[in-house]
Amino acid sequence: MFKGSIVALVTPFKNGKVDKEKIKELVGWHIESGTNAIVPCGTTGESATLSHEEHIEVIDTVIKASKGRVPVIAGTGSNNTQEALYLTKRASKLGADAVLIITPYYNKPTPEGLFEHYKTISSSVNIPIMLYNIASRTGINMEPSLVKRLSELKNIDAIKEASGNLSQMTDIIHICRKDFYLMSGDDALTLPIMCIGGTGVISVVANIVPKDVSEFIKSCNSGDLKKAREYHYKLNNLIKAMFIETNPGPVKKAMELMGKCSCELRLPLYKMQDANVEKLKSAMKEYGIL
Repeated sequence: MFKGSIVALVTPFKNGKVDKEKIKELVGWHIESGTNAIVPCGTTGESATLSHEEHIEVIDTVIKASKGRVPVIAGTGSNNTQEALYLTKRASKLGADAVLIITPYYNKPTPEGLFEHYKTISSSVNIPIMLYNIASRTGINMEPSLVKRLSELKNIDAIKEASGNLSQMTDIIHICRKDFYLMSGDDALTLPIMCIGGTGVISVVANIVPKDVSEFIKSCNSGDLKKAREYHYKLNNLIKAMFIETNPGPVKKAMELMGKCSCELRLPLYKMQDANVEKLKSAMKEYGIL
């Protein structure tokens, strides 16, 4: 399941509440558009501002809406090991196919602390685990040597890599077991990551152009570099627009402009500045989706 185009799904809100009906609509649209798997409750899904009950509700809604048609990889990470374990157990019980667990943020644990964090969770569940490395959000980087140790645990099978360091990713692919998967966690770097042995992307921009991201990854995996390069350049400006302010602000605004869901965010995230909204509209018009 750790390959292809996987969407880091936004969490739609309506008047401060999770909009379950919109989640169901989005899941159906993604499956029809060729998305290979769905990640609810990741960073793009605003997991940090969801209560435990809402977190479980979103995962459950996505699982039920997908009806087994695509894998559901639930975000269950936390900077509290026991909280991450609780969410992982609940996701497993609900029927998630795998979990995505971000490195603990703010705490800045040592490599041994990181190892014990993941080992504690891994040893307590049977569900496949994908690590998530994104130092720009968490303040801590997982070195390749640590990833190798973790990959030797019974159910740690993949990593979402968003460090931006291709040399580091190359080392991970080289030293970890052959059936350990590395996926791009950065839309802008998907093509080079695929070229060094990545198996797909967990994508923000797939929230608004799922079919194109799916075709992009298919062309990479089939070895059609010319077509892959065309998609890379086609998507480039749109991807940049997704990050002119903190994610998921721009992608949610884009979805509102497309009529897909509200752009409502939860504080401390706040609505986009007007000037940046105009830049976003310009990129969407250039792409042909507005």
